[in-house]
Amino acid sequence: MITSHEQQNELKRSMSSRHLFMISLGGVIGTGLFLGSGYTISQAGPIGTILSFLVGGFIMYLTMLCLGELTVAMPVSGSFQTYMTRFVSPSLGFGVGWLYWFGWAVTVALELLSSGLLMQRWFPDSPVWMWCAIFGIVLFVLNALSARAFAESEFWFSSIKVSAIILFIILGGAAMFGLIDLKNGQPAPMLSNYTNSPLLPHGITGLLMTMITVNFAFTGTELIGIAAGESKEPEKTIPKSIRNTVWRTLVFFILAVFILAGMIPYQQAGVVESPFVVVFDSIGIPYAADIMNFVILTALLSVANSGLYAATRMLYSLSNDGMASKKLGAVNRKGIPMNALYITFMIALLSLLSGFFAENTVFMVLLSIAGLGAQIGWISISASQLAFRRHFLKNGGKVEDLKFRTPFYPVVPMISLLLNLVVLVSLAFDPEQRIALYCGVPFMIVAVIIYQLHFKKKLEPTS
Repeated sequence: MITSHEQQNELKRSMSSRHLFMISLGGVIGTGLFLGSGYTISQAGPIGTILSFLVGGFIMYLTMLCLGELTVAMPVSGSFQTYMTRFVSPSLGFGVGWLYWFGWAVTVALELLSSGLLMQRWFPDSPVWMWCAIFGIVLFVLNALSARAFAESEFWFSSIKVSAIILFIILGGAAMFGLIDLKNGQPAPMLSNYTNSPLLPHGITGLLMTMITVNFAFTGTELIGIAAGESKEPEKTIPKSIRNTVWRTLVFFILAVFILAGMIPYQQAGVVESPFVVVFDSIGIPYAADIMNFVILTALLSVANSGLYAATRMLYSLSNDGMASKKLGAVNRKGIPMNALYITFMIALLSLLSGFFAENTVFMVLLSIAGLGAQIGWISISASQLAFRRHFLKNGGKVEDLKFRTPFYPVVPMISLLLNLVVLVSLAFDPEQRIALYCGVPFMIVAVIIYQLHFKKKLEPTS
């Protein structure tokens, strides 16, 4: 633990615009695209898949517009938990913060476990736990060195994923339109998979189910807000990072999915094998499966790296707001909240154990809460922006004084809030994801009760 002479409560602003952009991109480009897109194509068909990703991207865009105004006006680590606490409800802010922290801590465990399983392809006789330990230690060290060390590592992790997607778009597009010959003399599909497929092969239900999956695939962009407290010149870097992240994510996702759906008939798409591997293999690229295994491994480690950072900063924020032990808000001379990092890493390791010993029970419950945490985070961003603007104007502020403004207020935040709530409610209609509500709702209720019983009198002045 950190000694008293090292304790201070200020993080260091050492992240540039390129770091923020890649951190956000690193959180969003993961298994949702590399593996989950196959499921989306199989359920929604090629045209429905494009529609799903456009809607998911639209929700992301609206949510990020809300986050932009908040983070530029108040660039604090912990971001939307702090905004929720100050402008909506302290008890809800308490619940959102702890749910988001726990969700990312569990996500770190999930990504480490999945990374260990991927290594079995190359080292089939090695134990999975050994790779979990190796990757876990590396990520811990990167987060413990400095915020810049974390950001720099995430920049390179994300660069590998982005390069792989760009290469896929170029080669896959060339193969789709006959500029590159396919294996075994197969004809180029052109747009035949679009023209020969029904609009929605499984009806509107199939489309709705995939929209839930797609929306979760876009989560991670909110990490810009978490990193705002450690960014240089936040009034310049944050708007630039949000614009770059939103448009490049949309372009990467839509183009990649357009080619995937054009190259693979929806009847043959699924979740057993990455659709990227299927396309690379059809082009005849040597070691296609190994290449994508490496890229997916990089994606998993990137998300785990970002998750460890996000959870640590959220715990730091909760401490600064008096909602966790003051010791968790202490930072060392490098500006790292080491106590928060220790606790987060320990929870991740404990969650990892449930992946080995209770994968059908406890681990699935933890995983469901993790998925819900990000969605609740997006809802809180939209709600906080509405409340912040009202508070800002009520206290004499002028809209023109805001260096980043959410356009068409209050229409944009209200539509964002409504659509994010629709996605949350839609979980109830998917038997496989319903457990998220069964676990997440009681978690929030318990958190609010704990706040009312133990923190309310201490943190809220009596009138």
